[in-house]
Amino acid sequence: MTVSTVASSSLAESAHRTRQAAQQLGYLSGDAKNAAIAAMADALEQAAAEIVEANAVDCEAAQQEGLAKPLYDRLKLSESKLQGAIAGVRDVGKLPDPVGVAQLHRELDDGLILKRITCPLGVLGVIFEARPDAAIQIASLALKSGNGVMFKGGKEARHSCQAIVAAIHRGLNSAGLPTDAIQLLTTREEILELLQLDSMVDLIIPRGSNAFVRFVQDNTRIPVLGHADGICHIFIDQSAVLDKAIPIVVDAKTQYPAACNAVETLLIHQGVAKAFLPPLAAALRKNGVTLRGDAIAQEIVEMEAATEDDWQTEYSDLVLAIRVVDSLGAAIAHINTYGSRHTDAIISESPQAVDSFLAQVDAAGVFHNCSTRFADGFRYGFGAEVGISTQQLPPRGPVGLEGLVTYKYQVVGNGHIAATYSGDDARAFSHRTL
Repeated sequence: MTVSTVASSSLAESAHRTRQAAQQLGYLSGDAKNAAIAAMADALEQAAAEIVEANAVDCEAAQQEGLAKPLYDRLKLSESKLQGAIAGVRDVGKLPDPVGVAQLHRELDDGLILKRITCPLGVLGVIFEARPDAAIQIASLALKSGNGVMFKGGKEARHSCQAIVAAIHRGLNSAGLPTDAIQLLTTREEILELLQLDSMVDLIIPRGSNAFVRFVQDNTRIPVLGHADGICHIFIDQSAVLDKAIPIVVDAKTQYPAACNAVETLLIHQGVAKAFLPPLAAALRKNGVTLRGDAIAQEIVEMEAATEDDWQTEYSDLVLAIRVVDSLGAAIAHINTYGSRHTDAIISESPQAVDSFLAQVDAAGVFHNCSTRFADGFRYGFGAEVGISTQQLPPRGPVGLEGLVTYKYQVVGNGHIAATYSGDDARAFSHRTL
């Protein structure tokens, strides 16, 4: 297995090559990009055994080095997980082309026409810990949106990333596209170098722990898309149905505890706490979950004491903090104080309570009567996602193709000059939508 990396030349030169390749991608037709995406998926399928084998090497080394369990869970790439990622690549090919879309078409005056047209960002710098499948998702989205990518995976995923990018390069080659469009960085030192390339790289996408994402945010002038924490909540309202609440909470905590959309804090209304907590605790413990609760929760069910730190911790593991609150308002206040603006859910049969929760909770995702684990680009029908953004400005939440394009204004006239529209005899604009 071989894969070209950027170790043989300076990072700035490599970024320049990626930018040139991205310019070529930006002019491709939708059909040409879809054909390339299909070729990428075929190449990944053909290399599936090789990729899983490379991942096994990484996983064995990670176990020997004592990699933290949440990171190990993200690192492990099973055959089914890989096939799911490849299916996501094919789904991206089915999505509408996000480039060249006229968002605005307006007549400013007779013969003077304004258009706002979507276009690629340029070059993406993607840095991630573990999670080698992120390379697959982001490569497909980048290709569809006409962007180049420079990947830097963690050292724990080195063999996995090399196998994946090698397969992607074979797909690009078969489609007649430059492999420089997707490059793999290999050394830790290149991370800081990449973060300084604000003239070459248009967006940084970090995927990893909260400390890692914060490090990236603090060390670059390039815009960063991502989230530092995934502190997700579920609030059980006093009108909730127990048989509905138990499977939702268990799923949100245990279906994939290392995911950023797994629930970390359970809030429960005091009006149902005595009836709900014992069966909830039993179901969670049956799935290996350790519980940490406030004083009221501890009076109802024996569990470890929760501290102030627990309300602001992303465990990424089978640990759940529990707090009993006296009202919906108290639950909302807790979430808006300690939450990370990722995903928060309410379990309730009260339309008034649901409306208040969905309107007042400040998060990218606000859910009703379902697991927080649905906060995912693939599950939203985006084909895949480059990450989840918790920032206030768009894009927010799971970011698919729409987060990888920007726009430009095109104005076409026929000898028009601005002076015509100023002064005592100024001509009026028509501003007519076409």
